[in-house]
Amino acid sequence: MTSSDPSRRRILRLTGAAIAGGAVAGCSAAPGESSDAGGDGGDGSSDATPTPTSSGDGGDGGSGGEWTQTSTVEMTDELVYAPKRIQVSSGTTVTFENTGNIGHTVTAYDDGIPDGATYFASGGFESQSAASDAYSSEQAGNIPGGESYEHTFETAGTYEYYCIPHELNGMVGYVKVV
Repeated sequence: MTSSDPSRRRILRLTGAAIAGGAVAGCSAAPGESSDAGGDGGDGSSDATPTPTSSGDGGDGGSGGEWTQTSTVEMTDELVYAPKRIQVSSGTTVTFENTGNIGHTVTAYDDGIPDGATYFASGGFESQSAASDAYSSEQAGNIPGGESYEHTFETAGTYEYYCIPHELNGMVGYVKVV
């Protein structure tokens, strides 16, 4: 297959998510919290398809991008993972900290993790569809402001993950395990 296959899958996945879960995109705060994001809280208005790999990295999350060596990723009210691309050694526990007020998720793409790697998602789900379905129905897996989620990366390779309510805003991140 060509290198465009992951992009094709992403477009189909995003189209399906937009159709099936369009009403959920703005539901990013935990129940009882404010979800004021300055007007850009997940409506996906101008770009229907995000370009998380637009830095010319060939779709693997960063062969052309910069990798930061850290074990902490911040999730912000600007709808980004910061840093977007991190590199860690095998066996490292990465902490995803929500430093803002808007709720976020950490959800691996089923086809965006190395073969043999353990699937990961905030909420403890075992697949991307289970995480997405649970978020859509009850915001399960949501990480409120001030809280965090941890995952230990054992298998070498590149992992791609996203925030369910903010994927259409380009909230995608990458972990390279060496």
